[in-house]
Amino acid sequence: MTDLPAAGRKAENPWLKLGLELGPLLVFFFANGRFGIFAATGAFMAAMAVALVASWMINRRLAIMPLVTGIVVAIFGTLTLVLHDDTFIKMKPTIVNSLFGGALLGGLLFGKTLLGYVFDGAFHLDDDGWRKLTIRWGLFFFLLAILNEVIWRTQTTEFWIAFKVWGIMPLTLAFSVAQLPLLSRHAVEQPGAPKESA
Repeated sequence: MTDLPAAGRKAENPWLKLGLELGPLLVFFFANGRFGIFAATGAFMAAMAVALVASWMINRRLAIMPLVTGIVVAIFGTLTLVLHDDTFIKMKPTIVNSLFGGALLGGLLFGKTLLGYVFDGAFHLDDDGWRKLTIRWGLFFFLLAILNEVIWRTQTTEFWIAFKVWGIMPLTLAFSVAQLPLLSRHAVEQPGAPKESA
């Protein structure tokens, strides 16, 4: 699986991508502090919709992770507001991360390394590299799901939201950086890529 569907597409600005992903979380965090969890849930849903529309307008496509996350936010956010029960929005990260972890590890059982679709063509690795990276990310997604369950069930809503914003992102960035040696070892050169001069 060295050639991915997104190969050849214009790379998305990493700062813009981070802003579109982190923006709705910041809206959720600050809205909760000022107006409470239910108003924050509505603001979060609106911010996610705006982020998805902005991503589509800029890139003319939607990456799989933000799209799936947006759908789950819409479903569980609506349940939270309609039933006036914040359990649903608190379970959203568990559902999303379990879906991604299950899809990645389940795909391996059928000989499919689906991680290339998640990363949207950002890396080009040999088959062994994709397999190892898929296992690592699959397990990491399940770890995030477990962490979310432990925290929302044992801590206050304010602590859960703070951890969701200021804990999950640093953990994910640290885990991503830790994968750089594997990416370097298993990288493959793409046909037509410019070669370094001797």
